[in-house]
Amino acid sequence: MIVSQKCGSLQHRVYLRRVDRACCLRLTRPRTGRQSRAPIVNGVPAQSQGLLFQGGEGGDVAPFSAPVDDEDILQVGSLRDRLKVRESPFTKTNNSGGGFVGDMDLLFMRTTRYESEASSGSSCWNGLQMADGTCMPLPLWAIRSGPRRKIYYDPKEVTAAVVTCGGLCPGLNDVIQNIVFTLEDYGVPPDQIFGIRYGLRGFYDREFKPINLNKRVVQNIHLQGGTMLGTSRGGADLKEIVRRIDLWGLTHLYVVGGNGGNAAANAINQELQNADVVCSVIGVPKSIDNDILLIDKCFGFESAVEEAQRALLAGYVEAASARSGLGLIKLMGRQSGYIAMQASMASGVVDVCLIPEVKFELAALTAYVRQVMKRKGHCVVCIAEGAGQDIVQHGHAGTDKSGNPILKDIGTHLRDSFKESMEDIDIKYIDPTYMIRAIPTTTNDRIYCKVLGQGAVHGAFAGFTGCTVGLVNTHYVYLPIPVIIQAARTVDPKGRSWNRLKTAINQPDFVDDPATYDQDTSAQVVHEVDYGTRATAVAGG
Repeated sequence: MIVSQKCGSLQHRVYLRRVDRACCLRLTRPRTGRQSRAPIVNGVPAQSQGLLFQGGEGGDVAPFSAPVDDEDILQVGSLRDRLKVRESPFTKTNNSGGGFVGDMDLLFMRTTRYESEASSGSSCWNGLQMADGTCMPLPLWAIRSGPRRKIYYDPKEVTAAVVTCGGLCPGLNDVIQNIVFTLEDYGVPPDQIFGIRYGLRGFYDREFKPINLNKRVVQNIHLQGGTMLGTSRGGADLKEIVRRIDLWGLTHLYVVGGNGGNAAANAINQELQNADVVCSVIGVPKSIDNDILLIDKCFGFESAVEEAQRALLAGYVEAASARSGLGLIKLMGRQSGYIAMQASMASGVVDVCLIPEVKFELAALTAYVRQVMKRKGHCVVCIAEGAGQDIVQHGHAGTDKSGNPILKDIGTHLRDSFKESMEDIDIKYIDPTYMIRAIPTTTNDRIYCKVLGQGAVHGAFAGFTGCTVGLVNTHYVYLPIPVIIQAARTVDPKGRSWNRLKTAINQPDFVDDPATYDQDTSAQVVHEVDYGTRATAVAGG
């Protein structure tokens, strides 16, 4: 059965196979002889996943290619019908002995089998959770990233450009470096690789001309934070950008950016097609908030969390060293609270974590902080910058150049509120906002950036366009840009990650609603609630 669902500008066709219908059901089969039974993968018969298995020595099974319906694959854009196929220059060494990726190397995107709809995380098991709570179904498979045996550009004729967009993020220089390294490895002449200065406006800004990039120029830039190219937000003239791409003869454009940067890359790709200009546009998703859909994590996120911990530990030292000390730390997180959640979990010193996805009432929060102070003598509160906007926000505050809503300062608002409502507290307010992103990468992020940069170039030489490269279920894949920019990825308030943190720090829900406390006879008013007892119930302990 074919089901079509309209979502934004995308038309998704999802082929509902047995694996979809059986997701929440127990699969049974006649108990025949062992050799006649098909192997089970992720709780689903291998054949129904589009895979066949062949027995090997010692009873091992190994997957090999089998037909998969196009409707089951998350397709990416392609310029192959406009290009000439040729052998990859890496075939001489079999890609340094590592072999190549085939076009039908696919990643199964639904790795979890849920017992029922009540299972944690099962609310949108077959697709993407949108901002309005609806679920956008997606196909079963994604195209694997990596070098192909056949390429569609002559490296000697490639002219490539790299641009970074939006806010800073650890790893930007690492990605730039490895795009340049990989382009030269393919055989692209060093004088045909360019860096666009200060975002997309650098295409036509007369003050800042594009710079030449080669291995010598980018050799050690990974040791520095920020981006050697500079960056900016919004304000790009698409038609002028396409005109310059055509004028300069660019055949590859690599856009390193977040939701806004990828949306711009998608718009440029569409404008190029309208103008009949052949140029592969490949995105590399960047977001310090870790709010890009589908991918496991954004590069630089782990580095930012590591740095954010330092602020939390400083807040703890200040609070614990003072009589009635309160450490209040505001971290990045406009729509998604991943940094605050992960840093709080890792640090082990946070008593309260507030994120944009979970609303709280100020009276209930204050009562709980007062109780923690009484019990421990100090308290540490971590808050994401986008949390509590309904408390501090009055009317529409406008948007920035990227179209993001301008946030009010919830950190200073809470600081002043705590001072007014609690006497004799020694409050230390720490705002490391930009410090956590203006740093070099940690080891894991550095390796991640290398693979992303390489994967972006492999995708362009494979003739793909309008796609981005990312890590999905621990494997690198190509994803169509229109899919990942549908909405921001957010923390699931009913998911396991948030529940783990609440359990670890014994945090209740800060809801100032009499109905919330009806089952607790001691809770006559919010100030009398035994939050320590209620937190255990909330966490399911």
